[in-house]
Amino acid sequence: MGRRRDGALPGATAERRLSSITGGRGSAEPAEGPAATGRPAPAEPLDTVRELRPDTGDGAAPAGTPDQARLWHVVLSVAGEPIGLSELRAGLERLAYDHSFFLTARYAADHAEIRYWEQARDLHDAAAIALRLWGEHKATANLPPWEIVGLEVVDRPTYHKRVAEGFGEPPQRPGGGVQPY
Repeated sequence: MGRRRDGALPGATAERRLSSITGGRGSAEPAEGPAATGRPAPAEPLDTVRELRPDTGDGAAPAGTPDQARLWHVVLSVAGEPIGLSELRAGLERLAYDHSFFLTARYAADHAEIRYWEQARDLHDAAAIALRLWGEHKATANLPPWEIVGLEVVDRPTYHKRVAEGFGEPPQRPGGGVQPY
């Protein structure tokens, strides 16, 4: 067991503090109220809901909140010289295994479409990651040397709105995953 200085938290910096607790460790604000006196605070009524980060419903972070990663639905289309379907399917299955948010892939001898979720701070980051996906996994998943011919990136609320209106992803075949067109 290692020794720790009193008052130091693992990974803490001098500026780091518990912002949700008034008078928390490292706070310049003096503690007041029941916590300062050592008495327990009165319980909140059960019907009271404290909202820490209000949901604006448009997928955007509320003003004044730090940037956080959000989910983006990505459709990546690739095409090139025709190759064997079994070789392509095996490569797409390896890509599905390597990529954590992989949803589906559809393929033909000369093109493929990959649908998945990407976690990124904003659209620019999600698109940049998506544009690197095929190239970065080309060698490890033994993918064909095709080029990216299409990219669509939409936020989660937009994706769910499309699906609700009937314009979303085509229904998955039994088994999902990697399927031919």
